[in-house]
Amino acid sequence: MALLEVLGVEHSFYGVQALRGVDLAVDTHRITGLIGPNGAGKTTLFNCITGVVPPDRGRIVFDGHDIAGLRPDQVTARGLVRTFQIARGLPRLSVLENLLLYGTHQPGERMLPALLRLASARRREDALVGRAVAIAQRLNLWPVIENPASDLSGGQKKLLEIGRALMSEPQLILLDEPVAGVNPTLAREIGEHLRSLLRDGISILLIEHHMDMVARLCDHVIVLAEGRRLAEGSFDEVAGNSAVQEAYMGRRRAKVG
Repeated sequence: MALLEVLGVEHSFYGVQALRGVDLAVDTHRITGLIGPNGAGKTTLFNCITGVVPPDRGRIVFDGHDIAGLRPDQVTARGLVRTFQIARGLPRLSVLENLLLYGTHQPGERMLPALLRLASARRREDALVGRAVAIAQRLNLWPVIENPASDLSGGQKKLLEIGRALMSEPQLILLDEPVAGVNPTLAREIGEHLRSLLRDGISILLIEHHMDMVARLCDHVIVLAEGRRLAEGSFDEVAGNSAVQEAYMGRRRAKVG
């Protein structure tokens, strides 16, 4: 069953059409890969899905509800959250503080519970700390949990991005190049963490340019090119598709010729 459906989504920037009627579906309990050459519209599609920019046309249906046009915080509250290619942790805050910042139902967001320090507020704060600690342990961030985010390696910052997403208790995570700039050993570790999320009932849609990662992780692969869905299927099916090969290699072949 499709957890996310994108139906005829279009979006333009100053008259340049980045998305030209994209249709795709993301099923539950799967890692779905979204690939395509640079400029295909992948990040723009992520932005439309998560409310960063509204689509000009089309529908985005998540868990049975049309979310097109909702604000990012409203999308996140429904259980759909994203990470970014460039990690966005607050550099002066510790790993623990960064995780806590993204917990749901923060008692400090309302004036009365924050001022009165009600028992219910203290219980929620304790629960958030417990969840943050558990996520840090799960992602091997426990040894650096008190370190500022600025001290983390590139790979650890990617793990912190995933941890941030997990703090929001998502059904679906959209990952934008989760292993970009990461050494191969840590890239494999990140891949193992992502597969483990499926066992917790979390589905994943990821953009990735490392084809070995896509082949190893993804149950289904969707190819975008020039703002449209070009092909989909298993990794082997799309890799053997002549239209996909042309989209990736056509210009280079033409230059060589």
